[in-house]
Amino acid sequence: MIAPWETARELQKPPLTLTGGRAHIGNRFPRTIGIVARLAYGRLREARIATDPLLARAGLTREEMGDAQRRLRVSNQMRFLDLAAKALGDELLGIHLAQSFDLREFGLLYFMLSSSDNLADAFDRAARYSWIVNEGIVLEKLLCGSHLGMRFRYVGVNRSCDCHQIEFCMGALVRICQRLIGRGLVPSRTRFMHSRKGQTRELSAIFGADIRFGAPADDIVFPAGTDHLPVTGADPYLNRLLVSYCEEAHSRRPAVRGSFQSQVENAIVPLLPHHKARVSELAPRLGVSRRTLTRRLECEGRCFSDVLEILRTQLARRDLADDRLSISEISWLLGYSQIGAFSRAFKQWTGKSPREARSAQ
Repeated sequence: MIAPWETARELQKPPLTLTGGRAHIGNRFPRTIGIVARLAYGRLREARIATDPLLARAGLTREEMGDAQRRLRVSNQMRFLDLAAKALGDELLGIHLAQSFDLREFGLLYFMLSSSDNLADAFDRAARYSWIVNEGIVLEKLLCGSHLGMRFRYVGVNRSCDCHQIEFCMGALVRICQRLIGRGLVPSRTRFMHSRKGQTRELSAIFGADIRFGAPADDIVFPAGTDHLPVTGADPYLNRLLVSYCEEAHSRRPAVRGSFQSQVENAIVPLLPHHKARVSELAPRLGVSRRTLTRRLECEGRCFSDVLEILRTQLARRDLADDRLSISEISWLLGYSQIGAFSRAFKQWTGKSPREARSAQ
C-alpha cells in the first residue's frame, strides 16, 4: 500500500519528457497509478497465462507491473485490460477486479474520502483530486436535489477504446460509497457509453436495476437522501491535512494535453447512432469553429473523414467481438441506416464482411 504522504510527494515532481533531444517539463499523455492494470496482471499470473506477449502488445513491461510507484499511460492500461479480458475469457473483468481488491490501494485519494464528513463532501474531494489516481478521467459531481451522482469524462484518451477500465472505476466507486457509510448502497441509475447487450443479475446487484449501455455519458446516480449520509469514522483533522497535501500537489500539477483527435473521437461516439457525426455538429460541442476543428486535425496529420473511418473501424471490431450484439444493432450504433452500407464499408476497411470477421474472432 502507498502511504498518502509518499503519493503527494511523488505528484509534486513534474515529469521529464524528451522532445527533439531536449528535456522539458510536461506530460503530453495522461497517466495513471495503474491499480487495475496490476490487478489484471496478477490475475493472469494466477491463471498461468503468459504475460510478456500481452504486455508487449499493450506497450507495458514487467518492470512497470512490479513497481507500484511507476505511473502508466492510461491508453496502455486500457489496451492491456482488453487483452487480459480476452486471454482470461472474462468479459466483465473490470467489474470483477473492482470487487476483490483493497480500496486503500487508491492511496491518498481514498484516505481523503474516508475522512470526509459526508458523501457529498467526499464526492467534492473526488471530483477535484481524482487526477491523482488517473489523469485520463475527470470526475464531475452531480447533485440534483438530494440525488447524488458522479460523471466520468475522458480527457486525452479515446473513450471508445475502453470498457473494462470504466467498469472498474464505477464498480470501485460503489464499493467506496458502501465502505464510507458502513452499509449497503445501490445506485438508482447507472449509464455507460460503451455497448453491452443484456443485463445480468451480477450487474444488477452492483449497479441497480436501471442500467443503460450505449448512453451519451458515463455516470452513476444514487438514491435521494444519500448526499448527507455521514461517513463512518470521519476525521476533520486528518481530512484538512490530506487536503493540504493535495492542494500543494494540485498547484504543481503538470498539464495533460493529449491529442485533439481524441477529443474529436470522444465527441463523435454519442452522435453516431443519431446520424449527427458531422463537423457542423461537433465544432460547437468542442467550443471551436468548423474551420478551427479542421485546422487542428490537420496539424496532427488527420482530416475529419479519416478520424471518422478509423473510429468506426475500431468500434466495429470491438462490437463484433460481443456476439450478443447483432450485425444490425452494430450497424445502427455506428450510424448506418442499412446493414448493406455497413457491410460494404467494413469490407472496404478490412477485406472481410462483418460476419466473416465475427467468425474469425
